[in-house]
Amino acid sequence: MQETIQNDDWTIEINPKSKLLDLNLKEVWRYRDLLMLFVRRDFVAVYKQTIFGPLWFFIQPILTTIMFMVVFGGIAKMSTEGMPPAVFYLSGIVLWNYFATAFSLVSNTFVANKAVFGKVYFPRIVTPLSLIVSKLLTFGVQFVLFLVIYLYYLVFTEAPLRPNVMILLLPVLIVMTAGLSLGLGLVITSLTTKYRDFTFLLGFAIQLGMYATPIIYPASSVHGKMRMAIMANPMSAVIETFRYAFLGVGHFSWLALGYSLVVMLVLLVIGVVTFNRVEKSFMDTV
Repeated sequence: MQETIQNDDWTIEINPKSKLLDLNLKEVWRYRDLLMLFVRRDFVAVYKQTIFGPLWFFIQPILTTIMFMVVFGGIAKMSTEGMPPAVFYLSGIVLWNYFATAFSLVSNTFVANKAVFGKVYFPRIVTPLSLIVSKLLTFGVQFVLFLVIYLYYLVFTEAPLRPNVMILLLPVLIVMTAGLSLGLGLVITSLTTKYRDFTFLLGFAIQLGMYATPIIYPASSVHGKMRMAIMANPMSAVIETFRYAFLGVGHFSWLALGYSLVVMLVLLVIGVVTFNRVEKSFMDTV
């Protein structure tokens, strides 16, 4: 007698994806333990077997801030709008570091994980999502450093810091930064499966993007067409809003912030579409 296999006997059902814009969040939720395992691996292993260990989470932004203070504040004499240079530069560095590191890692998803992707099945989107979350933890550590220095100047000095109600937008700014790095990273990693040129251009693009974002200079110091070009960078409004919320300087605009939000959503849609399309056949080209 031929045994009939009931539908309930199946543990996994594999179907082709018919929709390009499909995050398959239900399946991602089922693999949440794997996602958290990846997050722990990325967060813990990044400075494993180093002398300073987790202290590098603090050392990196501190050294960058000191370099900016010496080069751009001391030598180039760039304006910090009357703010203490340490607070001014660090207010731009913490969010930019989150964007730059998350974007760089997500952009290398297919190439860096081709061995795993070729052997084990799991929702591929879990990998870039885990990178976004792990770098969010790094941002949290560096944000604490910013708060310590910020509160020192606010409480123990006469620095003209003017925090305001826009601090409540901090969660929105973090989500926008994560969305921009994820969306743009998904686009780039999809392209690098065929065009490795993007891998070599990535470091240059991130460095150029930093100078095209008001981190080492206030946006108010840029005028005309150059200012329009700077504000076309969606991270510019995010950095300016963050700085305005905590320091009370800079330019805050709902229009500019709305523009960045729209760009983030568009990049996420394009990123998910290209990622879902490429993941079906990337092993043939990577």
